[in-house]
Amino acid sequence: MSWQLRLLNTQMRLFAKPRLRRTLGPEEADRDFARTARWLFRAPPYLRHLKRPGGLHWISAGTCDPGRVILYLHGGAYISGHPRTHLGLLGRLSQLSGIEVCAPRYRLAQQARFPAAFDDAVAAFQRLETLGYHPRDIVLGGDSAGGGLMLALLAWCCARGTVPRAVFAFSPWTDLAGTGDSLKSNQSRDALLPVERMAELVEIYMQDADRCDPRASPLYADFPGAPPVLIQLSDTEVLRDDGLRMAERLRSFGANVTVEREADCPHVWQIFDGWLPEARVSLCHVARFIQVSFTDISR
Repeated sequence: MSWQLRLLNTQMRLFAKPRLRRTLGPEEADRDFARTARWLFRAPPYLRHLKRPGGLHWISAGTCDPGRVILYLHGGAYISGHPRTHLGLLGRLSQLSGIEVCAPRYRLAQQARFPAAFDDAVAAFQRLETLGYHPRDIVLGGDSAGGGLMLALLAWCCARGTVPRAVFAFSPWTDLAGTGDSLKSNQSRDALLPVERMAELVEIYMQDADRCDPRASPLYADFPGAPPVLIQLSDTEVLRDDGLRMAERLRSFGANVTVEREADCPHVWQIFDGWLPEARVSLCHVARFIQVSFTDISR
């Protein structure tokens, strides 16, 4: 464990986790996330950020392959986050992989409840097709709630027969029914997420909808013909089992799934690139995974 990670975990336990426990509602959570992103999350030099019609944000850094794209769905528990809060992470991904990132601004729960976010994710994929991208030119990615949303989109793609090139997820939230053992076993070990607020978040987003609906909980979805998948998670986070069980679900459909487990990293540590050495290592692994997926002629 680097000294930077040790320091970050301490600060999260002392300040961030208690703050999340006290947050009064979705609007306050969204403001807090945006404020944190502005002063904490570092962007690479020469970042390009363009907002295009349809709520799509295009992020790149360095030279990118014009015929390929990463469709990325940001996290934030369905109540916070925006492509802008993830500019640093997405810019670095673009720089390391040599591929431009498209991040849709999907509707949050306070704007429209389930399945609005899923519908927006589908619309973003269809927009890329309209722009001329073949599914095999698209990589899907996402973190936390966005990781779960992205995997739900993957299930839709598989059912439709428009399977993307590859998929990666950071600490995905895949089971809104909350049946993972790590929700309890890692409750005190998780440096960031207060598990006692998660049922409330699900209620805000889902209301009376079935928590096991595959559009909300891809752990219960089908994935025929799924592409290679990379999942990165921390052994100490409460969503650990969401990622591990998701990997097994994908493997049951024949998918080639790689799980990278880190010890003592916080939830979605990759977003702290520029501060944590562990974040840069993980992002380099993702970039390599993407590059290899495009050089695999068998796909």
